[in-house]
Amino acid sequence: MDNFTIKILALDDETFILNLLGRMLTNLGYTAVATCDNGKAALALVDSQSDRPNLILLDINMPEMDGLEFVRHLVERHYTGSIILVSGEDERMQQAAEKLARAHQITVLGHLQKPASAEGLAELIRKWRAPSRSEPDVAKKVYRADELRAAISNGELVNYYQPKVMIATGRVVGVETLVRWRHPVDGIVFPDQFIRLAEAHGLINDLTRVVLTGALAQSRLWQDKGLMLCVAVNLSMDNLRSLDFVDEVVGIASRAGMAPQMVELEVTETRLMEDLRTPLEILTRLRLKRFRLSIDDFGIGNSSLAQLRDLPFDELKIDQSFVHGACSNEKLRAMFDTSLGLARRLGLEVVAEGVEDQADWDFVRKTECDIAQGYFIAKPMPAADLPAWIKSWQKIYPHSNKRT
Repeated sequence: MDNFTIKILALDDETFILNLLGRMLTNLGYTAVATCDNGKAALALVDSQSDRPNLILLDINMPEMDGLEFVRHLVERHYTGSIILVSGEDERMQQAAEKLARAHQITVLGHLQKPASAEGLAELIRKWRAPSRSEPDVAKKVYRADELRAAISNGELVNYYQPKVMIATGRVVGVETLVRWRHPVDGIVFPDQFIRLAEAHGLINDLTRVVLTGALAQSRLWQDKGLMLCVAVNLSMDNLRSLDFVDEVVGIASRAGMAPQMVELEVTETRLMEDLRTPLEILTRLRLKRFRLSIDDFGIGNSSLAQLRDLPFDELKIDQSFVHGACSNEKLRAMFDTSLGLARRLGLEVVAEGVEDQADWDFVRKTECDIAQGYFIAKPMPAADLPAWIKSWQKIYPHSNKRT
């Protein structure tokens, strides 16, 4: 990064802190630095075409306009730069402020406790990246139900697979199936742009049928080549409205020649229905037929404990928001440990989602967690790419092909 291309604004009501930050930035080689002691003056710079900052060092607790209110004004102005929180507030307050800013789609590079060190400041600023001029920020395209219906009929939905590995040995034990829409014009479309559309227009059963059929057929092909992987498929709660769903799943597995024990059905706990009678019967019957059940994204909803009490899960997946960064965040670590301990007491296998970097991997390896999944291990990939990826992974973990 070229130090002289970034415009930095320091916003703090304390003159001493502003002077300290200014000297630090100058010593680090940043010359396009402005300082403001109140939010109103800072917003005037944000509104300026020539002086708009790329990065804002923001205090949370200020008179008149506090830092959280200032963030809301940035959202109203469609601010596309980044912020670093530099505050005297405690760790939990800074984490809450970070989460709020990210919820508003503001890029947060991190936070520093006052008085900030030059080394800590430099480390966070190095995360800053200039916006790409060749890739303007555009809103995601909104698709129509008839387009999705045609895509399902025309075979435009394709499955990608993200590996799951045994933490103790590195052995690849399964994959999670993640659907993509191979759009003839727009290319690969991710599920956040069409799953809710499918649910809202009665297409989710057709979509799930395609995904499940393709995943189990692919798993059978892998098994025929000696690659024994448990394949997981996500279910919508709308799939669990009809008791016929059980027979449909059984039929798909039977036609694919797949043993139920090698098929895992993931249920996202935030979407469980208030009336559990039909879902409870469906999931319990599937479990009786020896399909594996997994509670996905555990910890981010309101009824997690009730679901663990009522439904016969085999596996608990700790949500990625409690895994990534837990090694250096006491609050996340406490939530991770609590989820892990609960699962252990209930006799469930535990998956850590969101293992994004080396620090996350080192963290989960020190715990009693069973399985890891995340970009540090591998991104979702087409089925054809998986065998080659496994060979490359086995070079890192040469004993990963041995069974435990």
